[in-house]
Amino acid sequence: MTRRVPALGLRDLASPVAWRAGVAITAGEFLADAVALAERLPPRGQAVNLCTDRYLFAVGTVAALLRGQASLMPPNSMPQTLQHLHQPGFDPYVLADTPDLDAGGLQVVQLTRDGGRDAVTVQPLVDAEQDAVCLLTSGSTGTPQPHRKRWGALQVNIAAEAERLAELMGWSSIAGLGIVATVPPQHAYGFESSVLLALLAGAAFDAGRPYYPADVADSLRRMPRPRALVTTPFHLKTLLAAKLALPPVDLVLSATAPLSPQLAAQAEQALGCRLVEIYGCTEAGQVATRRTTEGEVWCTLGDLRLQVQDTADGERTIVSGGHVLEPTPLGDVLELLDERRFRLLGRTGDIIHVAGKRSSLAHLDFQLNRIAGIEDGAFWLPDDVADGVVRPVAFVVAPGLEARRIVAALRKHLEPAFVPRRVVHVAELPRAATGKLPAAEWRQFALDTLARGAK
Repeated sequence: MTRRVPALGLRDLASPVAWRAGVAITAGEFLADAVALAERLPPRGQAVNLCTDRYLFAVGTVAALLRGQASLMPPNSMPQTLQHLHQPGFDPYVLADTPDLDAGGLQVVQLTRDGGRDAVTVQPLVDAEQDAVCLLTSGSTGTPQPHRKRWGALQVNIAAEAERLAELMGWSSIAGLGIVATVPPQHAYGFESSVLLALLAGAAFDAGRPYYPADVADSLRRMPRPRALVTTPFHLKTLLAAKLALPPVDLVLSATAPLSPQLAAQAEQALGCRLVEIYGCTEAGQVATRRTTEGEVWCTLGDLRLQVQDTADGERTIVSGGHVLEPTPLGDVLELLDERRFRLLGRTGDIIHVAGKRSSLAHLDFQLNRIAGIEDGAFWLPDDVADGVVRPVAFVVAPGLEARRIVAALRKHLEPAFVPRRVVHVAELPRAATGKLPAAEWRQFALDTLARGAK
């Protein structure tokens, strides 16, 4: 039997769902825009939502949902990536808010906000089992791998996140929380913790995506309190390094990479708030949270539970329950304390072996970026081997900080096998908008940089 649910859950339609150019837009006005757009979408297909304006992105997502269509979220908007979407079962078209977009040959539907529509007072109903979004990953193969999310499961996911955040803050709910996000809405974390927290849990997001520290500070000042900053370790470190006068914030959320306790403490002091990290993955969505300054242990959200499963390749951790409809393996090495609490040791593909020793690139990067004077840094493991041993290389953005001082600092925290033989100074690392280093681009950057240095 089909289970129909209100499109935006139980949120108040008269309260703000977004702020755009300093003007509040209620949930009822948002639904009016979504209903109007749904009427002019192609009758069949799936939307590739490339809107940069967070409000228009959200309108496009819900409009497609009301049309009975899923929204595809590719890893990037490059024409060659979009061309790969011409596959059986996808039948895509593009939603865009920028003119002259090269959509790789796909049909483009342009989005603008005209306003002036009467607010919706009764929510439309949607099938809880309907695929609402399809997150696409491509890795280095160029072939997108789909991970579909049902709208009902997303509502459960966001309800668990909202409950945890309210609990950590000592609030009855997060209704009325204003969100400024540096993460694009097409990324799973940005989608869940900015767009969906507003649509489904009573918060309200800023329509922009500020990148530069001054823009982030200005966006926070414009957002009424209580307000939250949804960001990444890379963006947060850049913001704090700018030494700007920052407005008080009530909550900071961070994800995409483990955050050092030093940076977490610095952020809490500078912004006068609590910082919460979110752990998750494309396959399972949000899984757990921790307040970084209170310890390294994570706790799962809602009804999610963890267990260890033996496989031919060794042990792996499985998450199930809550919004995870089928038991799902995690791509990380976890040390389980019980079925809900764990320590994160690193990604399965992140584990490296050097001279018989074992570590993870995430741990090495953590130790590198905690060094005062390093603005950004990452380890890379070359393909070549010297004396039968591969030697890790550290790339750093650290003006004025000598390589020997970096090596000396690392020796205090790393086993000798993992102390880099080479520290390479660069102007910047090739990070994506989420702050991550895409594997293929990172490898090519490292090879090209080392080749230039060898000439």
